[in-house]
Amino acid sequence: MPSNDSPSTARPAALEARSVSVRFREAGRELPVLDGIDLRVAPGEFLALIGPSGCGKSTLLRVLAGLETPFAGEVRIDGRVEEARLGKVGFMPQRDGLLPWKSVLDNAAIGLIAAGVPARSARGKARAALAEFGLDRFAPYLPAQISGGMRQRVAFIRTILPGFRTLLLDEPLAALDALTRAEVQAWLADAWERLGLTVVLVTHDIDEALTLAGRVVAFTARPAGVSLEAGIDLPRPRSHDVITSPAFAVHKRRLLAALAGGRDGGRARREGGA
Repeated sequence: MPSNDSPSTARPAALEARSVSVRFREAGRELPVLDGIDLRVAPGEFLALIGPSGCGKSTLLRVLAGLETPFAGEVRIDGRVEEARLGKVGFMPQRDGLLPWKSVLDNAAIGLIAAGVPARSARGKARAALAEFGLDRFAPYLPAQISGGMRQRVAFIRTILPGFRTLLLDEPLAALDALTRAEVQAWLADAWERLGLTVVLVTHDIDEALTLAGRVVAFTARPAGVSLEAGIDLPRPRSHDVITSPAFAVHKRRLLAALAGGRDGGRARREGGA
């Protein structure tokens, strides 16, 4: 079912951070990383998070996934406060994490097996998913025998197979070359829309954020706050004509200015499309 790029307040947020702060201890000192982050992700939304390297984007994703505990604030999933979030949403790190000694099929099935699904049933579901995503003939291959783009697609299938409707993606395409990245971006956009998923993507690449997301949130340098929230009203699918259009360039300039300017008087700016 196609998803709407515009966040809706009619339904509970698929994922929400309220006044989330994170502090780490380093050399006996407290190091603030996130500073009162508020973030609302609507069901079916594709949201991208950008910001300077090391500002805390990945830390926020790990807090949302339940892999980190915030110093202050709360996280809500489907409108409910969730203290034990681990296993409630899908999380895909930058590295594909495929086990080199297992086949593509077994790597795709491993999340289901870990969730307690019998191996035979898990492999059957994984085989069907590989076919749906055009990878069925590579089922018996080892990860070293397929391309980087294919590996990321297998990792994505492994992430969604347990039934997660909300996915947190931490720079999953960063290690790919430009042509492969563009191919996987198109594939990911299609999968998001076709499956009706909610996606939060961390990326350093503004072009990638604009190619994929319906809304982009820009962070300041550490301790991270939000400097800009921008709705991206570009038409889908975002073809070559779209990403080379004047409207795309306007969005890109706005995001570059937000990253260069940092926090705007301590308050996030919310803007619509061009």
